[in-house]
This record gives sequence, structure tokens and C-alpha cells, in this order.
Amino acid sequence: MQPHLFNKVMHDICNYDEYFVQKKNAVGNLGLLLEQKFTAVIRMLAYGSSADQVDEIVHMRKSTILETLVRFCDAVETLYTRDYLRRLTPKDLQRLLQKVEIRGFVLA
Repeated sequence: MQPHLFNKVMHDICNYDEYFVQKKNAVGNLGLLLEQKFTAVIRMLAYGSSADQVDEIVHMRKSTILETLVRFCDAVETLYTRDYLRRLTPKDLQRLLQKVEIRGFVLA
């Protein structure tokens, strides 16, 4: 993912859900970095990694990773459904089928 896209999505989601804003805990220590939460979610979605695999990389608890994943997916669906996650039109489908054929896939 390109850095400017990562930053845009991160900014949009942080404005949507205050869960993604870095806060201090009861003792006054800062919580997880936004980049840690987003990196965990992106790794799980991009590579099919489990929460157990990701926790060793980003140093987050499994329960936190799973909650972050659910909140991230909810935010993406809410923020981007209208523009990017819409149903395919017949024109979209035709364009995609042409790309598939050009790349050598055989449609049954």
C-alpha cells in the first residue's frame, strides 16, 4: 500500500471512530500507536495472517487485534461503501471479463 493511501485511510478512520485515537491509560501511559493498529489489520487482511502471527510483529494482544480488525472493517464499510464498495454494473462486469480474457484466463 502506498504511504499516501495508508495515511488517507488512517486519517479518515481516525475521524470516524475515536477508538483509533491514541489515548493515555489510567496510569498515564500512552496506548498503542495508530500505525500499530493499522499495520496489524492490513497484515491480517493482505496476507491472511492470524492474530497470533500478527501479535509478535506489532506487540498487541490477540483480543486487541481482533477488536481493531472489526472496528476497521466497520469503518471502511461505512466510509467507503457508496464510492468504492458498490455493486457491479453490467458495464463494470464486462470490463472485468475483458481484462480476465486478456490475461489468459478461460471462462467456463
